[in-house]
Amino acid sequence: MEIVHKTFPGGASIVGYLRDVTESMPDYNRRPAVLVMPGGAYEHCSVREGDPVALQFLAAGYQAFVLTYSTGENAGNWRPMIDAARAVAYLHKNADALRIRPGQVAVCGFSAGGHLAACTGLLWDVGPVREALGEDTPLGRPDAMILCYPLITMGRYGHARCIQNITGGNPALQEQFSLEKQIRPDTPPVFLWHTVTDDTVPVQNSLMLAGQLLEKNIPYEMHLFGSGEHGMGLCSVEVRHPDAHNAKWFTLCREWLDKTFDFRTLA
Repeated sequence: MEIVHKTFPGGASIVGYLRDVTESMPDYNRRPAVLVMPGGAYEHCSVREGDPVALQFLAAGYQAFVLTYSTGENAGNWRPMIDAARAVAYLHKNADALRIRPGQVAVCGFSAGGHLAACTGLLWDVGPVREALGEDTPLGRPDAMILCYPLITMGRYGHARCIQNITGGNPALQEQFSLEKQIRPDTPPVFLWHTVTDDTVPVQNSLMLAGQLLEKNIPYEMHLFGSGEHGMGLCSVEVRHPDAHNAKWFTLCREWLDKTFDFRTLA
């Protein structure tokens, strides 16, 4: 395994875990990539939703990366969205050096990180992002989105602290960051999962997004689990949320992503 680091303007950074080059598997020295965006209410980046998830994708055969993006007092002015777009663009632009298959970069976000991941697929060309990325703007759009109990709406079912941290109470930004209203024809395919009993980011967030994806004919797959609290991550003992049933989300996700990227080494 090779570990790589990259720091972007403003202080955001990624750590990457790359599979080694081997002569015995020459067809798989280049692999799809997954960029993990932890949650944390745009106040911090949750450790439990970072490396543990990335290392599971690494074990599943993917090049895996974790993004540490702007949070807290630095979460305004589109900074997390610019951080995420820069990171996706970096993976696309450096696909050869990072041994990534062209056009096969997925984002995987949890809670507020799910909102951020969805922003990369829906708001990749808005003014602030376009101004920051310049000619790299189109490279900031991912090729697939994995959204884990994501914050989607800034309305009735939103999360007050998240909304305040990224909008500062600005109604126009709240409207723009209500992602159920931002579905577009070039939206990448989406994998969604949520628990019905989540009382922090209600399941309506995923349901609202799924309804719009269906209406706009965007490919998606959604799994709802009947019980479980918010922030379960891998649903393992390591992340302090052991739940063998809900943990099946990862296998379902991996199978979906294999199929989406036609990556059949894991079949």
